[in-house]
Amino acid sequence: MNTTRTTISEEYRAMQAELHARGNYGVTAMQYGATVLKLLELCGASTLLDYGCGSKRSLLMGMNVPPHVHYEGYDPAVPAYANRPQPAQLVVCIDVLEHIEHEYLESVLDDLAELCNPFGFFTIHTGPAVKFLRDGRNAHLIQQGQGFWFARLEKRFTILSSNPVPSGFAVLVRSLSAPE
Repeated sequence: MNTTRTTISEEYRAMQAELHARGNYGVTAMQYGATVLKLLELCGASTLLDYGCGSKRSLLMGMNVPPHVHYEGYDPAVPAYANRPQPAQLVVCIDVLEHIEHEYLESVLDDLAELCNPFGFFTIHTGPAVKFLRDGRNAHLIQQGQGFWFARLEKRFTILSSNPVPSGFAVLVRSLSAPE
């Protein structure tokens, strides 16, 4: 596993930390609790990684993690959750990828492919956010349609399913780098 991959600039990490400190940022995952529980069962997963969990780890507000499942939260902008995560049988990345800096998107997707062992569930917002960074940019740095995202995902994952969600789409994927 590559532990030296850069996935965020220090300046952007600081901006994201400011947004998380406000308390009303990074709460979308809460609405996906029931979906993630179903996916854990469907995939037979006993490990769950919440990639980009935010300061609130809002996914945990929307679900009770089954006792047989080990949950790990990871977010490079939140010091309490910034340690390098372990691969998991199911990696969820909810309302995160559109926030990634353009120059680090490929690194983040490579990171996700390494961490998905073997499955991932990603939701991607394709339009603007209602929040802005302190430098005036929209919080959704990447506002691209499904075709843009599929072209990048398919280099690293088999897309098992795709469904529309409010303002974007969700995909269930299997990492191409996961053991068979």
